[in-house]
Amino acid sequence: MSLLGEEDQSPAMAFDNDLLISYAHLDDEALLEGQPGWVTELHRILEIRVGQLLGHKPRIWRDPKLQGNDYFADTILAERLPNVAALLTVLSPRYVQSEWCVREVERFVQESEKKGGLRIADKARVFKVVKTPVPLARHPQSLQPLLGYEFYVTDPQTGRARELSQAFGPDAERQFLTRLDDLAYDICQLLQMLAPEGEAAAASAEPRATVYLADTSADLKEERESLRRDLLRNGYRVLPDGPLPLVAAELAAYVQEQLASSALAVHLVGRGYGVVPDGDSRSVVAIQHDLATQRQGLPRLIWLPPGLAIDDERQRAFVEHLRTAPGVHAAAELLEVPLEDLKSRVHLELERKESKAEPAAAAAGKSGPLRIYVICDQQDLEASRTLEGSLFDHGFEAVLPVFDEDEAQARLEHEESLRTCDAAIVFHGAASELWLRRKLREIQKSGGQTSDGLGRERPLLLQGIYLAPPLDAAKERFRTLEAMVLREPAGGFSDAVVEPFLAEVRRRQGAGA
Repeated sequence: MSLLGEEDQSPAMAFDNDLLISYAHLDDEALLEGQPGWVTELHRILEIRVGQLLGHKPRIWRDPKLQGNDYFADTILAERLPNVAALLTVLSPRYVQSEWCVREVERFVQESEKKGGLRIADKARVFKVVKTPVPLARHPQSLQPLLGYEFYVTDPQTGRARELSQAFGPDAERQFLTRLDDLAYDICQLLQMLAPEGEAAAASAEPRATVYLADTSADLKEERESLRRDLLRNGYRVLPDGPLPLVAAELAAYVQEQLASSALAVHLVGRGYGVVPDGDSRSVVAIQHDLATQRQGLPRLIWLPPGLAIDDERQRAFVEHLRTAPGVHAAAELLEVPLEDLKSRVHLELERKESKAEPAAAAAGKSGPLRIYVICDQQDLEASRTLEGSLFDHGFEAVLPVFDEDEAQARLEHEESLRTCDAAIVFHGAASELWLRRKLREIQKSGGQTSDGLGRERPLLLQGIYLAPPLDAAKERFRTLEAMVLREPAGGFSDAVVEPFLAEVRRRQGAGA
């Protein structure tokens, strides 16, 4: 039986129905008299939203007639399931207790293997909606590896789960609609891939970058889902793609495998310490962070919500480590900005990864002047103009930073200059020593000392530090082996200060360094 009228027929597919909703009928009993049941409302809104995304009405079917513990009719298993494109399961305590609900899942899995398999590209043909939380070990075996769509929230005070429903007020209804929209989007993507005209496109589509979006504590679940949703809708693959094991050894192996195929790792760190797996004293959040640090060359972004207040002493120590440990900042970027700014930063990083640098041969044989990036703080911009002019006079293309109200765009310009310049000079005038050290770390991470980083094909020819007024004892004592130190004399700027630096740049360029 099709739910479509003649005027709403969708394009021909190899299936009689796009989606079958599998549920326990006890879960569709209305909490408030006169209101539709939870599954009925899910079905109604899902049909509308998937239709809007597809451009035609989907064929979504469920059996509304069976009540309580009635057995499924044999025709559902024998006739419906072999001809369904995807299965949506509504998990609850009643669902996992039902022999017939579990039987329906297993039969769908068996039939799927006869029609292209249970996975199409990286999409599963089963959608696990969790209406009421159930321990993972009690989920039907075929559903255990799948990430679920959680249609409930956990009260931070009591730890009790409360399902998302209009019966619990406007905020719960808003969250219900938000998560249903995520579900509808993913269903739409799968159905488009299963359509005859979509199969070839799905097979030949070039995947975008893969992001490891680390699992987080309960207080940041909604922020993580928001970022995950944003990445998926922009065509990125997001890992982990299954529940994290809660045994330390298994967790480490699983996370390492997922990190190995990722181009970027993003860690959201909140006020909660998170779950501690068996066999370890660290939280899942901390373990994922530590494992990511072990992957050389993997860019990482760590996000702390602005104004973060922490009660848990363990979490306070972990966050303090993230803020102060030099090893953390040498290989990752710590952000304490609004969530939308984090999203922008993630996209900038991924766009940079996707834009390939010029081949090394082209870079080595390029014509035109060498580019030297003069890195300065905004308060030193005018003071650095004399150095900029001297570089031009010596035949170099000097580039100064862009300072813009759009911080994300300014950051992108800064990274592009680091990626494409041949050498760099950090102009250290009125800015603090902490600013100087931060800029040196950015140069190191960009490929100043190695050939990876911001997509550089070659390391910088040379990096320097120009110590400008105001001069003080700290600048007088300053020494480093990472860069050539240039000190402005007491009488003011002199070409003689920068000439040794420029001579060394030319020498290295000529030697093919």
